[in-house]
Amino acid sequence: MIVKGWFDKIKCPTCSSATKVLESREISDSTAIRRRRECKDCEHRFTTYERPELSVRVVKKEGAREEFDQDKLKRGIVKACEKRPVSNEEIEELIRNVVKKIRRMGVNEIDSTKIGNLVMEGLKELDKVAYIRFASVYKSFDLETLEKEIKTIKR
Repeated sequence: MIVKGWFDKIKCPTCSSATKVLESREISDSTAIRRRRECKDCEHRFTTYERPELSVRVVKKEGAREEFDQDKLKRGIVKACEKRPVSNEEIEELIRNVVKKIRRMGVNEIDSTKIGNLVMEGLKELDKVAYIRFASVYKSFDLETLEKEIKTIKR
């Protein structure tokens, strides 16, 4: 869908002037809207994504609570997949699936262990090495536990 001449409050990242939307389209699974924008002054073009906020608090292992942060989730998954044959699209799909599952739970709070388990479940199917990397940090594996987990995966 083309939207011409619509100026909004998103500022240009280059010069901070007003921008206009050139094009809007839904992401493949309808969970977000991708917008191409252009600055009315410097003509810099960039992309933004609009998605509904997931308003869930995460209960950490030590009992502290914090807002769910999709970017933090992505950083952990990207780190586990570093130098592995996993595409950005596959990582984004994993994140969408985790967020979708959390939404379906219909809860206001979720234990960080549940989120970690959802990520590990997805990584196990996506890339075994990335799974081991994530699980070893997430579960604080010692060498013996790491060896057992690797043997389990090999079966």
